[in-house]
Amino acid sequence: MTRSPFRGFAVRSLMIATLLASGTLSGTRMGFAQDTAQPEPAPVPAIAPATVLATVNGEPITEGELELALADLGQQFSQLPPEQRRAAAMSAIIGIRLLAAKAEADGLDKTPEFRQHLDFLRDRTLVSALVDAEISGKITEEEIRALYNQEIAATPPVNEVKARHILVKTKEEALSITKQLDGGADFEKLANEKTSDPSGKTSGGDLGWFGPGQMVPEFEKAAFALNVGEYTKEPVETQFGWHVIKIDGKRPKPPPAFEQVKDQVRSILVREKYFALAKAVRDAAKVDITDPALKTGVEQIERAK
Repeated sequence: MTRSPFRGFAVRSLMIATLLASGTLSGTRMGFAQDTAQPEPAPVPAIAPATVLATVNGEPITEGELELALADLGQQFSQLPPEQRRAAAMSAIIGIRLLAAKAEADGLDKTPEFRQHLDFLRDRTLVSALVDAEISGKITEEEIRALYNQEIAATPPVNEVKARHILVKTKEEALSITKQLDGGADFEKLANEKTSDPSGKTSGGDLGWFGPGQMVPEFEKAAFALNVGEYTKEPVETQFGWHVIKIDGKRPKPPPAFEQVKDQVRSILVREKYFALAKAVRDAAKVDITDPALKTGVEQIERAK
């Protein structure tokens, strides 16, 4: 959509940033995303999480571990068919196991830097588990639909037009076409004969429906100034050439269907509930930041919430 029905959220802390990076709090309030999902291939048959799929130096790799790897690395393998995704994840697990064993043999798991990093990853994983248990796992269909209806109702109406055009190289050609239209010539027939826009040569110059911001400014201004059934009396020049534009229809732009944006709305609910939970926990805690500059920066972030 060209007009945003959702307000933007700032990333409020490092914890939120890491959650966003890991996919736990996906989705923004910057407008409904277009439905670009591809059809899902046939699912892989369910396997019990404890099922051993492989061993590495005698240590088992289970279905549960493979599922964790698929979830963590899923974006990297998203274009692969299911069986290839599983194979790629298994290959990744094997490599990780072997390299981790070497790092452990080298004593890298005993360093302060490693322990610090491990503690951070543990905390982040615990927060993800908390979000799953206390927030995302409890969101209902009714809540999602209520937010959808609320945001649609709050979105200012946006008009769109259905237009046709004839694109030519010179103003003189455009004026000649306008003269023929004034004499009663059929716009669609002229478009098929005269337009240099390849997509318009078999469709009578049809551009379909569009709203503000979807066309170059000169074209948009001229199109929205016309009434239904009218065409431009003066040619419109853009970077593509000279246009004769005709308007076939005007209407309020319809909102996206609920099913089209349901997952995005759900993600927004997760974000809002997460921020509310994080604020409640923060308000009940005693936090003392000893670095003055850092303290000022954090306070600015907190005030912006």
